[in-house]
Amino acid sequence: MSSAVITLLFLLFAIVMFVLEKIPLGVTSMIVCIGLVLTGVLEPAAAFEGFVNSNVILFVAMFVVGGALFETGVANDIGGLVTKFARTERGLIVAIMLIVGLMSGVLSNTGTAAVLIPVVIGIAAKSGYRRSRLLMPLVFAAAMGGNLTLIGAPGNMIAQSTLEEVGLSFGFFDYAIVGLPILACGILFYATIGFRFLPNHETKDEEGIFSEERDFSKVPKWKKAVSLLVLLGTLLGMIFEKQIGVKLYVTGCVGALVLVLTGVISEKEALKSIDLKTIFLFGGTLSLAEALETSGAGEMIADSVLGVLGDNPSPLLLTFIVFILCCVMTNFMSNTATTALLAPICLSIAQAMGADPKAVLMACVIGGSCAYATPIGMPANTMVMGAGGYQFKDYVKAGLPLILIATVVSMIILPLAFPFFPGS
Repeated sequence: MSSAVITLLFLLFAIVMFVLEKIPLGVTSMIVCIGLVLTGVLEPAAAFEGFVNSNVILFVAMFVVGGALFETGVANDIGGLVTKFARTERGLIVAIMLIVGLMSGVLSNTGTAAVLIPVVIGIAAKSGYRRSRLLMPLVFAAAMGGNLTLIGAPGNMIAQSTLEEVGLSFGFFDYAIVGLPILACGILFYATIGFRFLPNHETKDEEGIFSEERDFSKVPKWKKAVSLLVLLGTLLGMIFEKQIGVKLYVTGCVGALVLVLTGVISEKEALKSIDLKTIFLFGGTLSLAEALETSGAGEMIADSVLGVLGDNPSPLLLTFIVFILCCVMTNFMSNTATTALLAPICLSIAQAMGADPKAVLMACVIGGSCAYATPIGMPANTMVMGAGGYQFKDYVKAGLPLILIATVVSMIILPLAFPFFPGS
């Protein structure tokens, strides 16, 4: 059996396991990684290279920086600003989505949602509005906000790693070219027409795991100040990476070290804040990406796609197909896993067409973030299911229109901002 066939079988295995989630996602990735070594498709050094990838180091650093904001209560304080801007239920939804969207652009989507869910539940209790009306917009905004910066979501960095293989890269705010209009349209939608699509369920106070807010009153003010300053300094360092000549992951590590050395966050809390599931998923699936490239399996898939589309496929049609494929898959499996699986294939398609890889990978990332129509598309969706008293159909009813909006916005902006054949 050829290396390409073996790689395709592992790809199929990964897709099925990611969808079913009978075993943890990180374990699936490691099975693939080890399997590629045992079958001789990859050498051990190549298979495990993903775990020392600069983006994995960046993930770890930003988990610690974000963890400090959560542990000191700064993220909670930011969430509390919501009540100052909202006097009506619609106003509250707009304020929640705006703040969550902006926060998740620089922090973990899941972490942002997790820390603000109890805040929003508290706001609902004080205001008299039903939490089921507020929690779903919160998690949708967290997903949309992840597309505002390079570090907003794991899938963004996965695409960056794929792009770096051919000597290219996305800028820090490149994703925002598409992500910001989608976030703006999403907020506008739920404040107007989409308001009636939101679930309206009665929930008991004791329902869910986020019913109690954490007490941050005893956290020293200096810790809050330092954690916020470190975050701002880290972000500025990343934004001006080229000017200062310091790589993103080095800047992130400096920020994380400052927080630990100053005692803002303890070593135990720092380690606890690192999401090992994401690390194993990311590192393991990079071995699959390497196998798809070196075995020729990725090229085979790309040739098959191009064969179906014809000799001269329309760039717009291909962008749409990539977007919809990622969009469908991400609602039934991890959005990170979707991007990890499809990014190397998208790169192969772009290379086979002679197109700009940025165009295809941007469509892949944005499509892969549209996990709005099911409770399993992303962790934050699952988090609020019990607290909001939601059923599967609630996500479909409220999320499908948002997917449609994201698709329309993307199909308008992508060909203009990221043309397949720039300069032609």
